[in-house]
Amino acid sequence: MKKDTLHRFIFENMPVRGILVQLHDTWKSLQGRKNYPDPLQRYLGEFVAANALLAATLKLEGSLIMQIQGDGPVHLMVMECTSDNHLRGLAKYKDPIISDSLQDLFGDGRLAITIDNQKSGERYQSIVSLEGNSIKLALESHLKQSEQIETVLFLATDENNACGLLLQKLPGEFDVNEDDWNRVTQLAATIKNEELFSLNAEQIIHRLFNEDDVRLLDSENYQFKCTCSRERVANMLVTLGQDEVKEIIREQGSIDIDCEFCNEHYSFDEVDSKALFATNFHHPTSKTQH
Repeated sequence: MKKDTLHRFIFENMPVRGILVQLHDTWKSLQGRKNYPDPLQRYLGEFVAANALLAATLKLEGSLIMQIQGDGPVHLMVMECTSDNHLRGLAKYKDPIISDSLQDLFGDGRLAITIDNQKSGERYQSIVSLEGNSIKLALESHLKQSEQIETVLFLATDENNACGLLLQKLPGEFDVNEDDWNRVTQLAATIKNEELFSLNAEQIIHRLFNEDDVRLLDSENYQFKCTCSRERVANMLVTLGQDEVKEIIREQGSIDIDCEFCNEHYSFDEVDSKALFATNFHHPTSKTQH
């Protein structure tokens, strides 16, 4: 049975690290009941694989959020990976989607990567213009511009799989020999989509780098998980104020909210509202971000 896993590996004789991610159930859950058009589904699958790969290069207690915003038919694509290995994401678009070009889909787009370190309370964001006509090229350009880290990505997706391979130079006293770097990246570029979908980590690394001394590290499991909850929605309603909530319920009969990430439905009627504000009477300004 396929598992949703991420594997790290290092080259013993050169300052280069690699990361391999293979997502199956996570990717299916992330698609949920949304019937994304084919070109957008492909980019979303590549985005979730890349999100997991880039988050795995960081040491933080929090999350890495990647998003593309533009003025084209697809105006938003966002993905979040937490330090607990939970993934969620979505895309917002308007029909018709008739092109499979990244630039045509997003128009004048911008790519943002946000590091939300919950332990320190710090939040770092870098934003660049959307460059290149693939998720791979856009992210590689972003990393080179904002982080000055030489990184190459290989991404593959279909309706059942979202997979990726990352190679990255390690910063330090000794830089990797350019001939060695070019050689391993060219070897990685020979990987086929079907191999990323069907082979395990050991098979892939042997297939690509059998002449190198590569050490495979422990694997980690990933899963789709949304951070929404009835409590968070309730706290959001408290910030609206009792009068406004009461008026909405009077007009509509209830307040109904659907989570855009996981499609979970939350409903609050008059009885719920009374209990909500009785419970939160002493905390009318409490805020919780969804």
